[in-house]
This record gives sequence, C-alpha cells and structure tokens, in this order.
Amino acid sequence: MRNGGKISAAIDVLTDVLNRHQPVKSAARDWGKRARYAGSKDRAWVSGLVLDALRKRNSIAYRMDDESPRALVLGALAFAWGWDIRQIDTAMEEEHAPSKLTLSEREHLVMAPDPSAPPHVQGDYPEWMAPMMARVFGEEATVEAQAMAVRADVDLRVNTLKVDAEKASMPLKSAKAEQSRLLHNAFHIPAKDPSEREASLESIPAYSKGWVEVQDAGSQIAAAAANAQPGEQVLDYCSGGGGKTIALAAQMKGKGQIFAYDIDGKRLSALIPRLKRSGAHNVQLVHPTEPVQLETLTGQMDCVFVDAPCTGTGTWRRRPDSKWRIKQGQLEKRMSEQTEIIAKASEFVKPGGRMIYATCSFLMEEDEDRVAEFLSMHPEFTEEDAAGAAIASGLLTDEGANVVQRFRMPTGSVRLTPRRAGTDGFFFAVLRRAG
Repeated sequence: MRNGGKISAAIDVLTDVLNRHQPVKSAARDWGKRARYAGSKDRAWVSGLVLDALRKRNSIAYRMDDESPRALVLGALAFAWGWDIRQIDTAMEEEHAPSKLTLSEREHLVMAPDPSAPPHVQGDYPEWMAPMMARVFGEEATVEAQAMAVRADVDLRVNTLKVDAEKASMPLKSAKAEQSRLLHNAFHIPAKDPSEREASLESIPAYSKGWVEVQDAGSQIAAAAANAQPGEQVLDYCSGGGGKTIALAAQMKGKGQIFAYDIDGKRLSALIPRLKRSGAHNVQLVHPTEPVQLETLTGQMDCVFVDAPCTGTGTWRRRPDSKWRIKQGQLEKRMSEQTEIIAKASEFVKPGGRMIYATCSFLMEEDEDRVAEFLSMHPEFTEEDAAGAAIASGLLTDEGANVVQRFRMPTGSVRLTPRRAGTDGFFFAVLRRAG
C-alpha cells in the first residue's frame, strides 16, 4: 500500500474507534479483514498512526481546531511523526488517498504548540480528571501526562526457573533486547518508530522455550515487593493472566505453594499453557466455581498478592484508546470493588503474614485512599516499607533500588510512572498482619 491509502485506512479505523467505541485492536482487525491486500507492515503502519492520534488526541484537536478522525490523523502525521507539509501533500495526491489538504488544515498543521493551552490539552488526558492529576502530581501533572502519551518499550522478565539472564541474552539479540537498568533478570526492547512493525516475540525461541515472559518492569518491581520465599504459602488473589503468579513462582524457586485465584474463570484457565511453558510446578489454580476450595486457605497464607482491578490509567502508553473511554462513574465502581477485594483478600493472611496491594493506576483514589480506608477498618494490619521489601528481594539493580527509594511515599508505598521510572504506571503497598 502507498502512504495515501494507508492514511485513508487510518481515518476509517479511527472513525470506528471514536464513533462505534471499538477498541483499536478490534477496529484494525475488522479493517484488515476488508483489506486483504494489506501486508503486515501496512497494518502496523495504520495501527501505529491510529494509536499515536489517540495518544495525543487533545493536543492535536486543539492545534487543528478540529477533533474529527481526519484532523486527528493528519495532526498525528505532523505532530507525532514529524512529517512536513510536502510529505503530507505528496501522500494526499496518491491513489486511494483522502481528499487534498484544505487551506485551514495547512495553516493549522504548521502552527506551533500553544503554551497557554489548558493542562488537560497539553497533557492529553480527559478534562474531568484534571483535579485528580493535580492531586497526585501537583505542578508536574502536565509533564507526567506527556510521558504517558508516547510509545512504550517492551519489557521481558527472565524465567529463572529455566535459565539465567546471561544465557537468555544470546537469543534475545535478534530482537535487539537490552539489559534492564532496573532489574537484574530482565531485558527491554526499545520502542520502534510508530510506522514500523513490532517484532513478534512468539517467533523467538527463547520465548517459546519459556525462558522469558513479557512483563512490564513496573509490574516486575511490584511483584518483587512480595519478596516471596521458597517454602512459603502464597495466594495470588487476582491472578488474571498470571504474569505475577509466574514471577512469584520464580522468586520461590519452585518450592512452597502458590494458589492462583481470579473471579474470571476463563482468564484463569488461560494461565494453564503459560504455566506449562514456564515450568512452574508449584502453582495450583483455585477456580471461582469452587468457593469451598478458596475458603480452606483462610488465615493460612504467608503472603497474599492483590493486583486489584483498576482503571488502568498506568497503561495509557500501551492502550491509549482506554484513556478516552474511562468515565467518572467507572472510577467510582472500581473504587468500590477495590474496597471489597482488599478486605476479602486480607482474610487469607495468617498472623504475621503480609499482603501486597497493587494497581496499574496512578490515581490516589485507587491507591493511597484504598489502603488508608482498609487500615482504618482493620487495625490488625500496619503498612510497611514497600521500597525496602522490593530491594530485599535482590531482584533490583542499584538504579532500580534508587528509583523505588526516591518514589517511596511517606507511608511506605511506591508509585512508579513512565516519567519517573520509564515503566508503566504502578502503585504498590505492603501491609503486615499482627503476629
């Protein structure tokens, strides 16, 4: 496909995302079914342009004085991809391209950013979230949000149940993976140019062998705060896809027992092939249709990990479409669910045991507020130093240790963000039950 046709396709996909409220993956997949002539590179180009238009939706619409899919796609070419008017003109003259640029579009495409634009415009986040952004980040809200509006690296965790980092590094060279600066047993693949196709990790033998798992560095650090020890009894209460379950199994060197539970039985069942690939043999799935099995664990766990369902604001770099779908009512629903989940999960912690509460959200309403509310109602629990717990695991590099110490909250919890740590947005706290 030539650029003009791909620009037209990006406008069509973005129209489905905005007007039909489709996730980008679904809209792009539907377009791909209609456009059988499009190759993998073409599909990556189109998806990359749509995602960048969404990442910078507010600022593009403001500069273009137009929030239509066409304006957002053209603005993404100019403001995110760095195309000049000549490049855009050339593409728009090709066969299957959209109509040529209007005079108004030309004027706006060369317009400089307005430093007086509102924070939610400069930071590209929903306007209704402005008070929450200001609460958590203060005067740095705009620059923090801008760091969430760029492409993210791909992070890999070395599965030490099968291999060490040195041995894993050799086959990862083909994917241009680099040693993580934050974690000893981790690598990251720098984000590619938005128009380029991402490398398929499934095609790398190290992945199919179970030597590495895709897991954001922030998620790995949160898992490290559990500091799970060989021989312990551990419950991953909201295991979801099982990324942290497998990370905990590696920490425990396959000794002891991990119980993986999730209210969504389908997601839990999807963990089975992942466990098989990882070689983690000390994991037992606790299915939601068998509540008696879960109840037998009450008061028995050395460690309960709660990766609570949340708004996912910390993943905006990877899922920019979700940024514009979230509504205040959904946030309030999540907060209610988190209150219920953390209270229920605490029942499984034995005297002297610990609970890790984590979210992939940077909102205090889902983080510190929920922890403070729980502690006010459960005096048998106290908050400990989450940064110290992550460091004690031995998984963090010196730089990783400095990062968690620097962004440790007064109460002991830790908040990581793309700007602060180069990770997704993550919050984690360690709560200890009295012995």
